[in-house]
Amino acid sequence: MTVKFGTSGLRGLSTDLVGSVSALYSTAFARHMLDSGALKPGAPIVVGRDFRPSSPQISATILAAVKRLGLHPIDCGTIPTPALALYGASIGAAGIMVTGSHIPADRNGIKFYRPDGEINKADEEAITRLAQELHADQGANRVEAGSGEDREAEATKLFIDRNLGMLAPDALEGKRIGVYQHSSVARDMLVTVFKHFGATVFPLGRSEQFIPVDTEAVSPDTVVKLAQWTDELALDAVLSTDGDGDRPLVADEHGVPLRGDLLGLIASRFLGAKVVATPVTSNSGLEQDGSFVVRRTRVGSPFVIAAMEDALAAGETGVLGFEANGGLMLGSDFTLGEKLITALPTRDSFLPAMAVLGTAAERGLSLSQLVEDFSLPVALSDRLENYASERSTSLMARLRASREQLSAFLAPLGELATVSDIDGLRVTLADGRVIHFRPSGNAPEMRCYVEAADKASAAALLEEGLSLLGRWSA
Repeated sequence: MTVKFGTSGLRGLSTDLVGSVSALYSTAFARHMLDSGALKPGAPIVVGRDFRPSSPQISATILAAVKRLGLHPIDCGTIPTPALALYGASIGAAGIMVTGSHIPADRNGIKFYRPDGEINKADEEAITRLAQELHADQGANRVEAGSGEDREAEATKLFIDRNLGMLAPDALEGKRIGVYQHSSVARDMLVTVFKHFGATVFPLGRSEQFIPVDTEAVSPDTVVKLAQWTDELALDAVLSTDGDGDRPLVADEHGVPLRGDLLGLIASRFLGAKVVATPVTSNSGLEQDGSFVVRRTRVGSPFVIAAMEDALAAGETGVLGFEANGGLMLGSDFTLGEKLITALPTRDSFLPAMAVLGTAAERGLSLSQLVEDFSLPVALSDRLENYASERSTSLMARLRASREQLSAFLAPLGELATVSDIDGLRVTLADGRVIHFRPSGNAPEMRCYVEAADKASAAALLEEGLSLLGRWSA
């Protein structure tokens, strides 16, 4: 059994998750909820899934497993993760989302939600411990196809209604917006919501085969598609999400994707945030904005949510969080005009996209002009796939062993100035450029993040950083 919790949920090969593993971990989660008092016998539990080929079978196994423990399974079908979380919170239900997010279809994952939001690291440890204890229990590992009460339409409507009041009905009148639908569970909702605001919406690239879209490291093939669509259709923007609809992709009128942390910054201003929690990988220019207090965390929604909870416990208001992938989390309620937007402490792709397009339209700017208006350091990121965890672990141990070894490794790039190891290794070079190496917590990948004063310098540094990673061997 090679599944484990990463930065957001349980992840593993689809072949491992299909069958007894999904039964075991959903049983452990349900037991943990019952034992902790978060759920009572007979309580509802909502289950959703993405469009991966393995997701329906995993979902059916989970529905059967939670029913065996005396809970009331509710099937929300193929639905975005934030929509499932919102619906679960509205009826006081725990939730389970079957999704591998942006990773390829040969892998999948399971995200767990308490009635009050995402599980935290302590919950993950408790679930893992219970799964180990139940590993030999035939009942906990039983694989059977279950079903649940169908509330997909109800959960979908609740999420759409939440989003329809974010902007004025005519806020995007005259705008031409493409929606790259691919295999995202948010694809139809995006069309519905942005048509409501007066935009002419063009559904694009719909696929019945699963396509992994990483909003933090957009593939070259996707960038080419975005540029072609904006040119051929004279689009003002192209919108998309990852597979489960909790990370946004927003591209400008030239098809150039906007950084997720810029989306978060614009959304923070749009909402009037006072405290922003965000990982160390987000743009270093956030602190210079001055509109809010920034609290840096490790990468992963559980750490951002924990920082938001700390701020709320200290009496702060206007608390939100976001990640470099663009997913926005509301720790507290916010008000837009007369609309109350209730807290939703899980990643959401819709609100940041609306905030960016609404802000640009209100200022009379194109998206590329809006990006220039913020003047953040140019930040780029990419990843090396199929980078074995043993290889990345060995590399990080070597670089952390001494400053001399780190300096020697980075010598082709320049001289070290400062180093942070909040999550991975983030190095500021003597000339002010930033490079950050971080093994993925969800897949066998090594990520590289860079910042520089201009795009050419950032692109060159990213290429050099990836080259260093690629040449290294244990």
